[in-house]
Amino acid sequence: MPSMTEALIGAVAREFTTLLPPAKIFGSISGRLADEGYGPIDIADIVAVMVDERVGTVRSAVRSALHLWDAETSAEWTGATQPNTDERRTLILTRLGIPVDAHRFIAEAYPHAGGEVVIAAPQPWEPWYTPERRVRRQFYWQAYRHVLRSKGWSDDTVDALDAATTHVVERLADPTRDEPYQSKGLVVGYVQSGKTANFTGVVAKAVDAGYRLIIVLTGTIELLRGQTQRRLDAELVGVQNIDAAEYENDGDWLDGKFLVHAVDPNHTNDIPAIRRLTGVTDDYKALAKGIGALHYEYADHSKPLFDPVNLYASNTRLAVVKKNSTVLKKLVADVQKIPTGLDQIPVLIIDDEADQASVNTQNPKSFADGRVERTAINEQISKLLGLMTRSQYIGYTATPFANVFVDPDDSVNIFPTDFIISLQRPADYMGGPDFHDREGDLGAGVERTAANSNEMAFVRSLVAQSDEERDAERLAALDAFVLAGAIKLFRLDNGVSGDFRHHTMLVHESVKTAEHKALAEDFAQLWNRACYSQPSGLDRLQELWDSDFRVVSYHRAAEGVVSPSSFAELASYVGQACDRICEGVSPIIVVNGESEKDYVQEPLNFQEHPVWKILVGGTKLSRGFTVEGLTTTYYTRRTAQADTLMQMGRWFGFRPGYRDLVRLYIGREVPGAGGKTFDMYKAFEAIVEDEEDFRDELSRFHGLNANGEPMVTPRDVPPMVFQRLPWLRPTATNKMYNAELSYRSAGGQSFSFTMQGPRGNGDANLKHFDAMRPILDQLTSEGEFRFLDKDGTSRTFDARYGIVSAPALFDVVTSFVWDANWDFTPHREAFAEAIEQGTASDVAVLLPMPKKRSPVVIGGYPTALPIVNRKRQETSYRTGFTGTAVRERDAIEHIAGNPDKRVGGALAEQLRTPTRAGMILLFASDPKSPRHLRDPERGKVDPRDVATLFSYALPYAACPQPRIGFRVHAADAGAIVDAQ
Repeated sequence: MPSMTEALIGAVAREFTTLLPPAKIFGSISGRLADEGYGPIDIADIVAVMVDERVGTVRSAVRSALHLWDAETSAEWTGATQPNTDERRTLILTRLGIPVDAHRFIAEAYPHAGGEVVIAAPQPWEPWYTPERRVRRQFYWQAYRHVLRSKGWSDDTVDALDAATTHVVERLADPTRDEPYQSKGLVVGYVQSGKTANFTGVVAKAVDAGYRLIIVLTGTIELLRGQTQRRLDAELVGVQNIDAAEYENDGDWLDGKFLVHAVDPNHTNDIPAIRRLTGVTDDYKALAKGIGALHYEYADHSKPLFDPVNLYASNTRLAVVKKNSTVLKKLVADVQKIPTGLDQIPVLIIDDEADQASVNTQNPKSFADGRVERTAINEQISKLLGLMTRSQYIGYTATPFANVFVDPDDSVNIFPTDFIISLQRPADYMGGPDFHDREGDLGAGVERTAANSNEMAFVRSLVAQSDEERDAERLAALDAFVLAGAIKLFRLDNGVSGDFRHHTMLVHESVKTAEHKALAEDFAQLWNRACYSQPSGLDRLQELWDSDFRVVSYHRAAEGVVSPSSFAELASYVGQACDRICEGVSPIIVVNGESEKDYVQEPLNFQEHPVWKILVGGTKLSRGFTVEGLTTTYYTRRTAQADTLMQMGRWFGFRPGYRDLVRLYIGREVPGAGGKTFDMYKAFEAIVEDEEDFRDELSRFHGLNANGEPMVTPRDVPPMVFQRLPWLRPTATNKMYNAELSYRSAGGQSFSFTMQGPRGNGDANLKHFDAMRPILDQLTSEGEFRFLDKDGTSRTFDARYGIVSAPALFDVVTSFVWDANWDFTPHREAFAEAIEQGTASDVAVLLPMPKKRSPVVIGGYPTALPIVNRKRQETSYRTGFTGTAVRERDAIEHIAGNPDKRVGGALAEQLRTPTRAGMILLFASDPKSPRHLRDPERGKVDPRDVATLFSYALPYAACPQPRIGFRVHAADAGAIVDAQ
């Protein structure tokens, strides 16, 4: 008979494995133990077992249960608590009957995860994807879960995927509901971060729930489509649903690594089989006489297909299709031949790389009579959505900028009207931030080393100015590739757990196929001269080991990952690595759009055999396709779109057992148009920051209001897309027709706000002057400031000045009336954000005093004020004035902390604080007619004849890197909603 402790452990583990909603556990556990003949226990005994790190079965069961309960959104027991919050966890523990004084011990042992960020519209239906329904039908999900565990995924990671996929599926419409509803959403992941695993889980749960036509759109190249088809076949579809001949040369198929279902879905009545309409080498083809493949099975022909009687008795059709208009036309044509009413078929459309090809890039300004012109692929997707009224669309991408600019008023387009879900960054993922050092991470004056700097550890600069220097840089990258391969083989022999089957190097310089051939030849010649079997080559590798890999691995290798104690231990592995790389025809594989017959090389197939090669290519290797085993990257290609650039970051991903060996050789002076050079490392750094800003913007609007409704919907407040570098747009111009500038900030840089509307009767001038009077009252000091003249000479000007609270000045400037063709909103948003975040607390306001003109009385203001002449501009597209105070702006940029503008003089330096902005204020003569120009000479002037002009600079700390932001333009959009 097991001991009391063993029996208690088993009872607790069973309880947490079988509980559906959280409920009192003491009675059931103590009752079970009593039935088995054990003595009494108390709740403290159960808590002790739950938090005991040594009891793996209990830890696993409790962790899984808490994770799912923390993330639950549909169950009634959750009340008003939000997922993954302290309030939710308190509710769970209370329902379990855990005493309050034990909550902190549970929290320490099982901290709740952050969860996905969800922005969603109110659902037009009652929650349907409840825990009870999920448990009732979960054949494909449980099979997929088993696959993930067999691949080495931890319980925590699988549980996180379970919660994340549930968040997606519950936003879809119930496939059995009477009235069809078309839900559209967007799931935002990270480049190479497991988006395929997420949508595979979503497909598994959707098939279990009753979706009977699954269409997966996979990008524009067959390489990616075939990779996705195989992944779904191996991990979801299962051996029983596949023709064995299709995979007769596949190593994983032959080794029995494809999923084999415990029950054959083809021979059961309550589990749907998956009928594949595409294969690993075959994209969708017109079915013709084989159209019967789209004939659905009915149990009762008197009821519609979506009725549970028929739905759960029918099989699912799966098509994995690349985004090619010819292929999609065939699919659309065949869909229209299905004898079942199209409004009866629950359809799930997964659009992988949803920002590529799917978006309509026709300029809406060219549309006539309300008719929407569409690009070819977008037209076919729109036809599918129009035909299948029960279809659900989910776009997946790591670069969603184009998708959030889609016209939300286009009824059959792909704007995510129902939900946007931002996935969590996976724990073991190596992404953009892992190659860059965030500003302030190291601290002032701290030397950067491989231990504290990501750049020093993983990034190597390419700055060659001659052919000889370029060859030396390329050879250094090749050396890193070979040495990393040798270390992988050493680790394999020494029992290190990791993925060492593939070992690849990516060379990406151009999108042009002609240049790929030349580049491959250059690297082949360089390889032949590298002398890795001779003393000269080994000496180079030893130097690289001593100066680079030994140091980085010492500081950055994961726990349990061993490295050689000396280069001598690697000598034999260097030869083995070279043998693997040279195996076959060539160490180089060119991967581009040209035919394979154009190159004498090995086929690129990660499934059939290990790949240890140098891959040279462009587009095929920069969008969606996973380069397995990528360890060394040589990258010098420039592009002007941030989303395109981010997708080229194939060095992002999971690197089990060799994260410390990853090296990025990247161009720091890449030639561009007009003789300019571009730093691609800094470009990636900028888009990493922009990406995090985008996710922060999603988080800002995440959650529910007190009444239980979403705070905002994707349509109400489409997330803002930022742009730090002027030359690096978020996405292609033809994908931004519906974008509008909504944010503009540059810390320490001044902007002139002169874009006022036509003078008219002068009422706007009067309003502006009256609004500024409280600010004028605070300008009680006088002093001298400096600026640099055009010739570089330092000159001075006198000014009245004062310190004004930032919120008070914000209220004044946001009350101004601007020209109808100019929008102050982007600046207002930046100013408001600086105040909210505490980076702008007050403003030093300067009123320059001209030396040759006497001040005058404006209206009834008690103190005379200086008036300057500024030319009013009135054109067909904009009105306003010429510049505010061009030279004097040096002083306010100094005060605002601009490190490049410390020329404002001693007083400016004295006024400078980290959270202080600077403003120049001017009053310009704006008379109704020329005769009023003499009014200032008489010593007084009507405020209607005076324009209030200003320039300001936000504190440098508010935005050290200039940023502009875009939102989607909506025809019926009101004011931008701010989250409180």
